[in-house]
Amino acid sequence: MQIYGELQLPKPQLNEASREQAFVCFENVQKSYDGETLVVKDFNLSIARGEFITMLGPSGSGKTTCLMMLAGFEPLTQGQILLDGRPINDVAPHKRGIGMVFQNYALFPHMTVTENLAFPLTVRKIPPAEIEQKIAHALDMVELPGFGSRRPAQLSGGQQQRVAVARALVFDPKLILMDEPLGALDKQLREQMQYEIKHIHENLGVTMVYVTHDQSEALTMSDRIAVFNDGIVQQVAAPADLYEKPENAFVASFIGENNCLSGTVSEVDGGVCKVALDKGGVVSAQKVDVGDVGARATLSVRPERVELVGEDSALPNQIPGRIEELIYLGDHIRVRISAAGTDEFIVKIRNSTERQSLNKGDIVNMGWLSKDCRALAPLSA
Repeated sequence: MQIYGELQLPKPQLNEASREQAFVCFENVQKSYDGETLVVKDFNLSIARGEFITMLGPSGSGKTTCLMMLAGFEPLTQGQILLDGRPINDVAPHKRGIGMVFQNYALFPHMTVTENLAFPLTVRKIPPAEIEQKIAHALDMVELPGFGSRRPAQLSGGQQQRVAVARALVFDPKLILMDEPLGALDKQLREQMQYEIKHIHENLGVTMVYVTHDQSEALTMSDRIAVFNDGIVQQVAAPADLYEKPENAFVASFIGENNCLSGTVSEVDGGVCKVALDKGGVVSAQKVDVGDVGARATLSVRPERVELVGEDSALPNQIPGRIEELIYLGDHIRVRISAAGTDEFIVKIRNSTERQSLNKGDIVNMGWLSKDCRALAPLSA
């Protein structure tokens, strides 16, 4: 067991079958910059060939550090990284055969687009005729044919980002790393580029490891998402599973909008429990990451899973509340309600004529199914 200061970490082992099948494998990876504090704490992750996986988390959570270690720009403090079954800890970055796309594009301003794309091919001693062919193919992939003679300053931000993607793809790497590549773009262009990168991945089948703090970006693009917090991976799952089935309170609160209610477990029946709310009432929920009777619990329920119901509703979980705010968003109405000790309980309801009769100050009854509510250990626990 490695010890840094007061922090002691166990060494869980990867499943050998997953290691053998993985294209990229992080094994018990740790990183410390000062020899005392770990910014990455015992990181294990297997990435399949052709997978698009996103490392998602708030600033300082360790996601970019993991990407930089995989690229070879940062040494590991402990553990090892395997690429296609081979350890690469001691392999120089330019010998790993990895394409890299940075947030600031990192294009050479004094070179044309063609010269920028030719650079990684020239250093790999690709024949000139083949270089010309590969550049033309790469520009076609990012829909920039005819832009080869322009310099970066003559391109829009979106076009520069496409050139950066083309440069990462031009030498046919088996692995592409992207570090917040869309962070400098405006919202509309950012969303457009998300789909374009996703389509490039689908067409080429190349393995992509993507870093972002934008949850909607991760949900849109990824096959799987690894959620980071404080140097620890909280959960790795497909986007739908991550959103619908968060394994702890951090993931529930970080991914998508989420309502949290506090209480104490009062009854347990297999995978279902009842939680007595601090401000009165009892809620039935899925017992996910919470102790037995007497344990503190945070209940997680998504706004779109909550309905405004009448008193004769058969929904098992019902609590009253007062409408504090109504926000019209076109296809739906966002209703902020004061209920169960919080002024921030959110309900998203489909826009319809009957729903437009709601008013601020109305007393309403909210209900939801037990299967849509998850009982989790509080973040402070």
